Amino acid sequence: MKILLDTHCWLWWITTPEKLGPESQQLIMDGHNEIFLSAASSWEIAIKYALAKLPLPEDPEKFIPPRLMRDAIRPLPINHTHALHVASLPLHHRDPFDRLLISQAQMEGLPIMTVDKQFKDYDVECIWGTP
Repeated sequence: MKILLDTHCWLWWITTPEKLGPESQQLIMDGHNEIFLSAASSWEIAIKYALAKLPLPEDPEKFIPPRLMRDAIRPLPINHTHALHVASLPLHHRDPFDRLLISQAQMEGLPIMTVDKQFKDYDVECIWGTP
C-alpha cells in the first residue's frame, strides 16, 4: 500500500508516535507499505520553524532528511501538475499546504493519512491518523 502522510502525522510519528492510533503506526512501520512525505510538508515545516512556530531540536535541513532515511519514507516532489491542479479544488480548505497535499494525493492516486476532518470534503481517500 502507498500512503502520503499529512505534515502533522509525520511530525507526530517522529516526535510523539503515541498520538497516532495503533493502526496508523502499524501502517507506517509495515515494510511492505510505501510511505511518502511531500516536499510541501518539508516547506511547511521550514516556514513554521523560521517563524518560531514549530520548535525542532535542529534546523529542518538537518532534522528531516535523516529521519526520512531512517524510516524509509520516500520524498514526494512537487511538480507543475500538482501545483496547477490546486486551482480546480473546491475551497473547503484554505490552508495552501493542505490543498497541495490533497492535489498530490489525487494526482498520484495516494491515500493520505491525516487527522484533519476537512480532508473528507475532497475526493481523496483518507486514512485517519487517530483511533
